[in-house]
Amino acid sequence: MSTTTRGRADRRPSITDVAKRAGVSVGTVSNVLNRPDQVSDSTRDRVLVAIEELQFVRNASARQLRAGTIQTVGAIVLDIANPFFTEVARGVEDRLAADEYTLMLSSSDEDPEREARYLRLFEEHGVQGVMVTPSAGSLDTLLALRDRGIDVVLLDTTSPVDDISSVAVDDVRGGALAIEHLVGLGHTRIAFINGPLTIKQCHDRREGVLSALEGAGLDPADALVEITIGSLNADGGESGINQLFALPGDRPTALFCVNDLTALGALRALRAHGVAIPAEMAVVGYDDVVFASMLTVPLTSVRQPTHQLGWTAADLLLRQRSEGASFQHQRVQFQPELVVRGSSDPSA
Repeated sequence: MSTTTRGRADRRPSITDVAKRAGVSVGTVSNVLNRPDQVSDSTRDRVLVAIEELQFVRNASARQLRAGTIQTVGAIVLDIANPFFTEVARGVEDRLAADEYTLMLSSSDEDPEREARYLRLFEEHGVQGVMVTPSAGSLDTLLALRDRGIDVVLLDTTSPVDDISSVAVDDVRGGALAIEHLVGLGHTRIAFINGPLTIKQCHDRREGVLSALEGAGLDPADALVEITIGSLNADGGESGINQLFALPGDRPTALFCVNDLTALGALRALRAHGVAIPAEMAVVGYDDVVFASMLTVPLTSVRQPTHQLGWTAADLLLRQRSEGASFQHQRVQFQPELVVRGSSDPSA
């Protein structure tokens, strides 16, 4: 193995390596890359051959940092493995691309400490703004970040303060839609698999559940069986069903899950227990992610405008950056929609 080959294997070729290979100055290589009209044809050809031989790739991030032109924002969601957040992130990315911003995306896994670590990492990388689905009730870390000059938008939750913008869906109404649908089908004993109430979406959807039951003249103490799970994913949904089946007393005839990923795990567990859907257990999810309509028994779900959520959050962030002190903070709230399918209504 030659010295040149060994060097290329050990480290990424630099602009200095290209200059040495072509027999020119570093400035000449820079001109070939950025101002090729200022270089003679023969010199430019030598440099391009050296670039090809060394497989040199310019470090755009370093170049932008030196020029002060890099434009990056960060986003932290609860779980990027959840298709809901994947679709939201696509909306964010589409809006950022229009203004040539780069997205750094992370999952908090519903852990406030993990969220704080990513926020520190984003700040170290010089992001201009962040969009966050908070994993806990406190906004102290985000407020401190904003006070240090980094713009903040809350994603998929309503801001409790006037000077931080937010984009969310009316989750209280969404929870009510699910229960109104099940009660309308004749169900009077309903299970609800929910996550920790420290997560605002879980809290608000529960408020909607209770409100709808009371509005239908049902006592939640008798009509509702609540199961709390630690993780809002398929494994959590399966665990919720196993907890439900271990309880004494009459089994509920309907189930509302806090999100579609949880509902997927619940459906898997119900099949394992030999429960017919919807004849023995009607099931409703929340989010209406892409797989909801593709299941063997298509899932009834409360639909959220996922792409629009992400696009609007990114738009608010970019507007806040461009308008500066004149920007008027907003709490944007979309309305959910119930999509009825075979998991709750056999006639759908």
